[in-house]
Amino acid sequence: LSVGSLAVNSDFNCPTTFFLVGIPGLEGVHAWISLPFCSVYLVTLLGNATILLVIKMEQSLQREPMFYFLALLSTIDLALSTTSVPRMLGIFWFDAPRDIGHDACFAQLFFIHCLSFLESSVLLSMAFDRFVAICLPLHYASILTNTVIGRIGLVSLGRSVALIFPLPFMLKRFPYCGSPVLSHSYCLHQEVMKLACADIKANSIYGMFVIVSTVGIDSLLILFSYALILRTVLSIASKAERFKALNTCVSHICAVFLFYTPMIGLSVIHRFGKQAPHLVQVIMGFVYLLFPPLMNPIVYSVKTKQIRDRITHAFCY
Repeated sequence: LSVGSLAVNSDFNCPTTFFLVGIPGLEGVHAWISLPFCSVYLVTLLGNATILLVIKMEQSLQREPMFYFLALLSTIDLALSTTSVPRMLGIFWFDAPRDIGHDACFAQLFFIHCLSFLESSVLLSMAFDRFVAICLPLHYASILTNTVIGRIGLVSLGRSVALIFPLPFMLKRFPYCGSPVLSHSYCLHQEVMKLACADIKANSIYGMFVIVSTVGIDSLLILFSYALILRTVLSIASKAERFKALNTCVSHICAVFLFYTPMIGLSVIHRFGKQAPHLVQVIMGFVYLLFPPLMNPIVYSVKTKQIRDRITHAFCY
């Protein structure tokens, strides 16, 4: 399929579809490149499904708020991977049609961005869980009740949907008369808006507002939570107890870095890295979408004793 074969709206002489790309310059080996992508997707599905199964099967884990948040994190990772990877594999593996209709593209970017910002909210909730567990241990059960956890989940979901809901409609009002070629194998708001033949200042400002009000605020609150946690831990007299308290945070700290580093990196490249090689944008796009869902279950399986023990028991007995 060539870009020239994309559907065109004759009334405005504008393409009615966008064109997804694989890895520029490596089209001849896309079938081979698809193998690691397929492996990553399968491991992501298996890892996150295992986390959910362990939490569902073990009643003792369901009494700890941390594992409610972990189950939500795994669910989001499964959904985020499934919104984009199957089509990506179709492009690489089966040379599937690369054109995607505007409405389908807008729907995909809505789910990708909504799930990404929801994951940011869950990571913030998990930081609050660690703060209460370490700084206010006597009040842990009374503060993080099932009702509170449910409200946190609903507020997080509501915030993500409310902030992302306008984006498809803001993009839909634009004509797209230039090149319809996207930089990735999936749709992102900051990428699609650049293809519009119109003033995109409102979209750019609103997109920056969304980033600051979600990723920006969440990351600052997570940092503040860990500053309070560190102050509390340093006040503990016993070195062994200090190590034990900090060790309960390692998994979450890893998940935070795995999520925010590629997201911020991709956002910076799209907005300020115009001179960056196109291949760098493509690779960062893959890392942003594939790496956190892949690594989160691995990190929590290795570093969380309760999860590790249950998985070891299931495979060894």
